[in-house]
Amino acid sequence: MEFFLDTANLDEIRRANAQGLMDGVTTNPTLLSHEGGDWRSQMEAICQEVDGPVSLEVVGESAEEMIREAEDLSAFGDNVVIKIPMTSEGLVATRTLYRKGVQTNVTLVFSPLQALMAAKAGATYVSPFVGRLDGIGHDGMELIRQIRTIFDNYDFPTKVLVASIRHPMHVLEAALIGADTATVPFKVLSELVKHPLTDKGLAQFNADWDKLNK
Repeated sequence: MEFFLDTANLDEIRRANAQGLMDGVTTNPTLLSHEGGDWRSQMEAICQEVDGPVSLEVVGESAEEMIREAEDLSAFGDNVVIKIPMTSEGLVATRTLYRKGVQTNVTLVFSPLQALMAAKAGATYVSPFVGRLDGIGHDGMELIRQIRTIFDNYDFPTKVLVASIRHPMHVLEAALIGADTATVPFKVLSELVKHPLTDKGLAQFNADWDKLNK
């Protein structure tokens, strides 16, 4: 399973990279706004720092606007993946970019049929938002199961990129279902390594070592 870091913070990217846990990065306008400064310089620095895919999001509403923005964003690096919203115009942009050999990540997916449409349009990734579904009383992980089944039924090459992850159980369930990728906030990524029995065991080993050296 690939881990993408959902961030625009260079310090978080460097820390995750040093641990060998980061296969790529996903960004969006909200994450970039949190960092302040010039967003173009920030995106350029991220693309240089990351070896794997970096998702950069368009904000236009028409297919023409999205395609134009995609061409601009692609100049930041060969590893750029264009995030496209799950709309009718977004599907047109996705199909056009697919024919041009541009990788895309169709985002804001909340139903299996939306994921199916994105895959047929040629999306490289689809990003179903599990946390937001959970937040309105739906089962976000059931959406991942349905998408995985549909893609496997028809051998779609489109990757299932689980997004809006809120806690480690989302990551575990996504891995058990067979999602290709999870995009994870740094806070959640840091929690994956933790377990109270690990902490307890280390404390005991350290205490016993101290006894040996008295």
